[in-house]
Amino acid sequence: MNRRHFLQRNAAVLNAPAAAVAEQPAAAQNQQEPPETVSRYANKALPTGLARTTSTLTPYAGAWGYAQAAHLLRRCLFGPTRTEIMTAAASNLTAVLNGMLTAPATAPDPPVNVSATDTSVPIGQTWTAQVFDQNFEGVRRASLRDWWLGQLLGQGTTLVEKMTLFWHNHFVIEFGDINDARIGYEYCRLLRQHALGNFKQLAKDVTVTPAMLRYLNGNQSVTGAPNENYGRELLELFTVGKGPLIGTGNYTNYTEADVQAAAKVLTGWRDQATVPVGSYFTASRHDTSTKVFSSAFGNASIANSGATEYQALINLIFQQVETARFIVRKLYRWFVYYLIDTQVETDIIRPLATILINNSFDIVPVLRALFSSEHFFDTLNVGCLIKSPLDFTVGLCRQMEMVFPPATNVAVQYTMWDYLNSLTYVQQQTLGDPPNVAGWAAYYQTPQYHELWINAVTLPRRNQVTDLFIGPGYTRSGVKIVIDVLALTQSFPAATAADCNLLIAEYVKLMLPIGLTTNQIAFLKTALLPGLPDFEWTVEWQQYLAAPTNTAKKAAVTTKLQAMLRALMGLAEYHLS
Repeated sequence: MNRRHFLQRNAAVLNAPAAAVAEQPAAAQNQQEPPETVSRYANKALPTGLARTTSTLTPYAGAWGYAQAAHLLRRCLFGPTRTEIMTAAASNLTAVLNGMLTAPATAPDPPVNVSATDTSVPIGQTWTAQVFDQNFEGVRRASLRDWWLGQLLGQGTTLVEKMTLFWHNHFVIEFGDINDARIGYEYCRLLRQHALGNFKQLAKDVTVTPAMLRYLNGNQSVTGAPNENYGRELLELFTVGKGPLIGTGNYTNYTEADVQAAAKVLTGWRDQATVPVGSYFTASRHDTSTKVFSSAFGNASIANSGATEYQALINLIFQQVETARFIVRKLYRWFVYYLIDTQVETDIIRPLATILINNSFDIVPVLRALFSSEHFFDTLNVGCLIKSPLDFTVGLCRQMEMVFPPATNVAVQYTMWDYLNSLTYVQQQTLGDPPNVAGWAAYYQTPQYHELWINAVTLPRRNQVTDLFIGPGYTRSGVKIVIDVLALTQSFPAATAADCNLLIAEYVKLMLPIGLTTNQIAFLKTALLPGLPDFEWTVEWQQYLAAPTNTAKKAAVTTKLQAMLRALMGLAEYHLS
């Protein structure tokens, strides 16, 4: 498998200055949608004849060290740091998974007001329990989105944030459509609460959460005029999935009649916009008839049970084995690879679905089986995914250990998070606003899948982001976020930092999921030491350490490290996970 072929550099579009990114507006949500350009190098059909793995869910018993720990953490976190990788490598797979699959004991504090526009609460206090005010909605929504980005940056070493985003891409809502940041926060809180919890319970809770009721018009569904939007997406996108069309209105796993029956079950629910936000059931708006489903559901019927009837619907859907398989396929594409061939379906997807069913739809046993398997650590499953914009941007900041303002400077802290949101926006991923109810196309659109993240618009933006943070950084209110190449290099062992070959190797194994060729390593060395012998780096580095405040000596090593990092981040491999 050639993991590098698709990521072609286009010199004509990559030479745009980093300043072009630095000048992007901070409030990404106020911009127009960027064009959706599909690269000419992307798949025209699903690949066939690849040397794909034949490994299974047999527990991994191979070597455990830096490479294996880095692979696990790259897939499960947004940009693991060197310390996080080394700590995991010094432990063992079981212990690392135990920590990763355990949710923090306490939920994060809610987002706070950072704008003088919102006069309902002082700066630094949360707005989530205030009454709705359209005049404040814009700044509250920005606060919510920025707070969420901050959670990704401060994720620690648990899987909670990666899974929260997974559920956001699965049970999709759009902040812009629901038009109430308080309801948006409640949705985020719910996803985070169930991030490592029970899929079936989450499906029940999402069904009547105010954000979903508003997003898919469940709040308008009444007896005599049931709205089919949520019932349809519940079946097609959220649970059992659409199978082959085998007859008029018959999608194998459900039929149009099932959509109509589900819609009747779901009548009577409204979102509550008063304080506190929530949802409520009105019996007079509910269809009290007995709802009959097709042979896809064993011709089951659901009798009127008022406010709890929606739970019977979820229970019925989760009796179908295809519901477990459908969500497992999505987990596989999120964490492993997009291509699910016959072998993967037989040896990975179906056994994991059985694990999910046998554990009453608790998600952790499935994740544990997957992450501890031979299949997950198979060489062909390492470095084969293209990073999403959030993985790319947040991962860059975390791996390069960029320093952000503390909570004591909350307005500037949120401003920096807002800027990162603007960067992922121009790379075509906006936290809180997937493009539609199906989520981000990179996780479902065949045959391109993750290749959609790279196109003529987004690839230059990615390179501009790395150039910006390697170089001048981004400054706001007198505070700068930038890659401190000297501090990061000094965090390496002294002997590693002083040897150009060891130094390059250390950066490569931190930042890239697969090894480089001899020519690529030589290219990085040329960037670090253009036309100079190896010992020159040792001499200059030692001179800097001896006089760290000397401007000339500091500049000499800084510019060389920046040039090497710029070359490394310009490699196709840097876009892979």
